[in-house]
Amino acid sequence: MTAQTVMIPAARLPEEPETPERTGLWGHVARRCVLVPLVVLTPLLAVAPSRDHRFNVYWHGGMFRDDPGAIVSHTIASGDAYLRLGNFRPLGRMLEKSLDLLAFTGMQQLGLSATVMLRAVSILAAIALTFAVVVLAESVLHRGRLLGGTPSVVGLLLPYAVGAGFVAAGQDSTTVLFGGLYYGTATLVLLVAAAACRLDRLRWWNGVLAVTAGAALAIFNEPACFAVPLATAAVLIRGRFVLGHGPRRLLTSPGLRFAGLLWAGFLPVFATVRWIIRGFCADGGCYQGSDLVVDARSILLLPVRMTAWLPPLQWRAATDATAGPWLRGLIPVVAFLLIGALALRTAKVLPKATRPDRTALLGLAALAVAVLACGALLATLSVAVRAAMSGHQLWEQGWRDSALTIPGGMLLTVALLLLLGRRAAAGLLAALVLCGAVSATANRAYADTTATLRAAQLDNRIAAAMGSFERSRAGNARRCALLDEALQTNQHKPFLQRRYDDSLDVAARTIAGVPFCVRAPR
Repeated sequence: MTAQTVMIPAARLPEEPETPERTGLWGHVARRCVLVPLVVLTPLLAVAPSRDHRFNVYWHGGMFRDDPGAIVSHTIASGDAYLRLGNFRPLGRMLEKSLDLLAFTGMQQLGLSATVMLRAVSILAAIALTFAVVVLAESVLHRGRLLGGTPSVVGLLLPYAVGAGFVAAGQDSTTVLFGGLYYGTATLVLLVAAAACRLDRLRWWNGVLAVTAGAALAIFNEPACFAVPLATAAVLIRGRFVLGHGPRRLLTSPGLRFAGLLWAGFLPVFATVRWIIRGFCADGGCYQGSDLVVDARSILLLPVRMTAWLPPLQWRAATDATAGPWLRGLIPVVAFLLIGALALRTAKVLPKATRPDRTALLGLAALAVAVLACGALLATLSVAVRAAMSGHQLWEQGWRDSALTIPGGMLLTVALLLLLGRRAAAGLLAALVLCGAVSATANRAYADTTATLRAAQLDNRIAAAMGSFERSRAGNARRCALLDEALQTNQHKPFLQRRYDDSLDVAARTIAGVPFCVRAPR
């Protein structure tokens, strides 16, 4: 017998060692989605609540603190009245009341003023929106698993880009007014599109969910209505530019069928609600904020609002009332150092990130244009925008559309500039760091200007008095003086006087069991 020698080849080492650092890049991205918006928006923490925020945080917080579930029943009970006013968005109102309750509860438990808590809620929503933009971009670009894979260069740069776009571009900007509500809505819109992109198999419960979600989006609020067309656009763009599907396979894909079911749930509810509102509001007198107009001017306004997200334009709006040079002081230095420190680490891991090809980047740019167009269309057709803005304000001032145009515009910027070549990423990162530092400085300038307004000072003093509620006679006297000042300031506005009186009283009774102001008997 002879023995044969069998040569077993040595096991080949993998060409690229699988290190946990690559999958850990998602943690790197998530941390920057939190920290960059936090640095840019922190200067706005002391900006006083305005418009309905002055009352709603106390009114909703006082009403629902002991019974949060009543938010649902209260909204349903008042739905008929809002429908007759042409302002029917019950699910959006539930979200708004829940955010006000969160701010009110934080005010009471942490001893902070409503001013700080409202801004904190808005910052949390901005952080969620930043992460949603990254998730949408990666959902379009990745073929395999999303969170289990390596994020692309786009995902590494987007937190800096979107964070730099959060500028207080006027008192109607979502960065200042209703940020929690509209940033939260935009987060929902983008995540619906991301979910449609990642669906690889349409099960029966996916179909039920799609129809139900479509119907819910129709009664959420105006920005949420764009979730359905954006989901459709995202699926088509991903299938054509990233997956390379032909027309037949594209039209039969699970994602497009999911989008079709979204439309099936959305259109009947949306059409019915608008038909009922038209009957109630045909003669006018309804809520102007929901009024729409389609005319020749809309064609001119659409590209204007599609560029209103640009940070230099927003900086001008934020600092328009600032006396003297505003790009000075400690804030720009601190913001640049903080964001720059984050960017240094990002610059080191950029080579480890995947780089999308040109076709995929073109598809991502097309999706960004769709996001921009949907957001801008909301303002273009709005009667409220045309009544409140004119001239250069239409180019610079923010509004509800900012919640979509900011992430859409920044996504477009990143996609187009990365098409310039492999070395463009480092230069773009440096430019975004500088842009974020200037945005934080512009926010500081806006906060300083707002702090000089008498109405803002009054609302801040009311928020401080409510946050540290004093049950003594001296505390009651100070609160009565604040209420008298508020009533005197709005002496020719009985509706606002009643809102001040009622909302502050409801909150005080919830917090301390006493009215906000106890008048001495005459």
